[in-house]
Amino acid sequence: MLAEEYERRRQLPAHLRPQPEPEPPFAYTVREAEEADLPHVRELYNHYVANSTVTFDESPWSLQDVRTKFARVRELGYPFLVAVAPGGTVLGFAYVYPWKEKAAYRFTVENSIYLGPASTGRGLGTALMGELLDRAAAAGVKEVIAVIADKGAEGSIALHRRFGFEQTGAMGRVGFKFGRWLGVVMMQKSLTRRARGRSAAQS
Repeated sequence: MLAEEYERRRQLPAHLRPQPEPEPPFAYTVREAEEADLPHVRELYNHYVANSTVTFDESPWSLQDVRTKFARVRELGYPFLVAVAPGGTVLGFAYVYPWKEKAAYRFTVENSIYLGPASTGRGLGTALMGELLDRAAAAGVKEVIAVIADKGAEGSIALHRRFGFEQTGAMGRVGFKFGRWLGVVMMQKSLTRRARGRSAAQS
C-alpha cells in the first residue's frame, strides 16, 4: 500500500474552505393570471392529478380545459391569481369558481389553491389565500366553500382554519383514486366581514 493511504487526509481550516453559495431569498409577486400563465398553471395542476389525492381528477387538464375555466372566471369578474417568481416561474395559483350553476347560488363560490411542490411551507399559501379572499369579497362573493380531501390534505385544512373557515360537514368514501376510497371535508367562510381576519394575521 502507498504511504499516503495510512495518513489522514489533511483538510483546510473551516475559514479557508470554499463556502456554499447562499440560497437566494424566496421571492414572488401575486397578481391576476394572464393567458401566458396558463400552460404553467396546467403543468402545476397536472402534477397533482398524477401524484396526489388532493384533487379527485384522474385525467390531466388539457390547455383548452384551463383556458375554458379561466375564461369563465374572468367572465364572472372573479379572481384567478398566480404567484410568480422574479424570473417568471409560476409558483402557485388560486381561483374561485361558482359552487353551483343554479341562479340562487350566485353569491357562493368554491375556492382552489395549488402550490408547486418546491413552494410549500414558505408562506405562499397564506399569501394567495389572503389575496384571493379579499378580491372575491370585492367581486361581490358572500360565501366561500372549500371541498378538501380527507387524506393527504392536512396542510390545506389547517390553512383554511387559519383564515376562519369552519367545518360544515364531511362525506366519506365519495371518491376512488389510486385504488383506495377517499372522503371530503367541507369548510365554509362568510365574506360579509373583511376577508383577512384575526386568525389570518397570526399565520
